[in-house]
Amino acid sequence: MLWAGHGGGLEIRKRASGELSLSGSFPYGVPAVLSDGGRTGRPKKEIIAKRAFEYRINTPSDHDGKPKEIHLLSGHDFGKPLASVRSGTLSLKDSDKALTFTATITEEMQEVSYVRDVLAALNAGLAVGISPGFRLPPKRRVAEPETVEDEGMRPEEGAFNAIIRTIKSALLYELSIVTRPAYPQTQIEARNWSMTDGGVAVPVHAYNRWRL
Repeated sequence: MLWAGHGGGLEIRKRASGELSLSGSFPYGVPAVLSDGGRTGRPKKEIIAKRAFEYRINTPSDHDGKPKEIHLLSGHDFGKPLASVRSGTLSLKDSDKALTFTATITEEMQEVSYVRDVLAALNAGLAVGISPGFRLPPKRRVAEPETVEDEGMRPEEGAFNAIIRTIKSALLYELSIVTRPAYPQTQIEARNWSMTDGGVAVPVHAYNRWRL
């Protein structure tokens, strides 16, 4: 599983029924800095292109015609679900600008200890990020799900020769509420980057780390 991160807006409201409505958005086309390159390496950035997640959002499952399951989680932990598409407690809306969601946190779920922790972190301003968990489709289905290019050196424009990876098509499995909207260091290491002989950066995927 690959994780992206961005500090998208989060909003929580109490309904008359006692349920909580939690909404947020993950903007497309915004570069995320995965690594500053340290003392000797090159910076690494990633961009999620517009509607990169549209396949699993808009395409029903092949076998039963129902929507493909997508979860809202706490910290990328499938043992800590907050809502889901198939349960009817998570709705997703895709556009060229952003992926937005609205989740219903039922009164029963509000009594669960880890849900209380998430809500407390939200109220304290500690849980400030939205992070999608995804994997790239096989090349037999999408020939070029990603591109990797050199940023170049343009200090006056804030460009410092980073390696830029653009995700054009990905299979979305979950959205997570996180305290730090960036790739966890273990995932950065799992998604190794290497340079070809020609000097073009290419990613080496750790597919065996997928959790689905």
